[in-house]
Amino acid sequence: MARARLSAAQARRVAFAAQGFGVQGLGAHGLGASPPAVGTRQLSGVVATLGLLQLDTVNVFERSHYLPPLARLGAYDRGLLDRLVAHDRRPRVLGRTTELWAHEAAIVPVDDVPLLRFRADRFRARQADQFAAQATLMAELRAIVADRGPSTVGEIEHPSNVRGPGGWWDRGDVYHAIHAMFRAGELVVLGRQRFERVYDLAERALPERLRHVVPQEEATVELVRRAAVALGVATVDDLRDYHRLAYLADARRAIDALVDAGELLPVTVDGWGVPAYLHAAQRIPRRIDATALLSPFDPIVWHRPRALRMFDFHYRISIYTPAHEREHGYYVLPVVVGDEVVGRIDLKSDRQAGVLRVQHAHVEPAFAERSRALAERIAPRIHEAAAWQGLESVAIAGPGSWAADLAAALEPRVG
Repeated sequence: MARARLSAAQARRVAFAAQGFGVQGLGAHGLGASPPAVGTRQLSGVVATLGLLQLDTVNVFERSHYLPPLARLGAYDRGLLDRLVAHDRRPRVLGRTTELWAHEAAIVPVDDVPLLRFRADRFRARQADQFAAQATLMAELRAIVADRGPSTVGEIEHPSNVRGPGGWWDRGDVYHAIHAMFRAGELVVLGRQRFERVYDLAERALPERLRHVVPQEEATVELVRRAAVALGVATVDDLRDYHRLAYLADARRAIDALVDAGELLPVTVDGWGVPAYLHAAQRIPRRIDATALLSPFDPIVWHRPRALRMFDFHYRISIYTPAHEREHGYYVLPVVVGDEVVGRIDLKSDRQAGVLRVQHAHVEPAFAERSRALAERIAPRIHEAAAWQGLESVAIAGPGSWAADLAAALEPRVG
């Protein structure tokens, strides 16, 4: 098959379109567009487009899984997403979503449970020593959940359910046993209460149609297919990373099968230097005019080698970097304008003061000459994010190469 060629700009536009930017009426993030009404249907559409919402506990601005819909849809009622994923209420039965190890810990459609269950078997085999050492404890925990029904770890009454002396991270034997049972598929997550997982026995919670296991080879082909749809154009490494497939050889075999079936088209992307694959159904937009603040765990940037290759964007979130070594702040959000990642800002929701604080703001060096114009483009999104958080104003509270221009762009609406 002759290889097609894409320019770097075409590849970026393909990636944004595949991820739900600038298409399907998501005009809130295009220049001069009016925000559409955002309801459950649109939020479900984002989950379907991405295939998953990665979870993270950091709440300095907002928890990560809320941010991909904000980037694609604009401001929305977070309560609608909570209801969709059964958060902040008391789930008693399995709904439309659950949590599994997909990319990392992620919200996924409940219908994907059989597709990802082969990982549970692999996890149990890998952690055989833990299951042997904690067999008695796990049996006791299984009996407790069977008796009391859906439970958080904190609700389980057991002598071993105590934290160790190491603080928040030292969660104790019960937490680690429950977590292992979840990873092994014995427990399923019904949702979350105050961001704690609510677990139930898989044998009770899962309907019969979701109790089978898709064989690993078949599941790998389907996961690569889904990654190709979600990414639009991708390398082997990108396709493997989307669902964190363990074995490169398995990913390559799946790609070969999809190429043979005509679902993936081998392409050359200018500047990438490695083979790539275009999903056969993916159009190449003439223009993408997005403006967005991205979660550090948004699929557009979560695979750091892809972000570097596609956007020349060397990205680290910095929450695990010692404070004196941080270059761009603590909770660093990539900034999209058009079809480029043009900068990064460190946001903090100061809920007590009612202020969204821009603690660092940096424009990428390649866009320094357009700094003021880009600041004016993204300023409405920053104000939108503040209002979405219920905050009254925005304040530039720290340094950075973009700070002065952002302050000027934000100033007319501050307060």
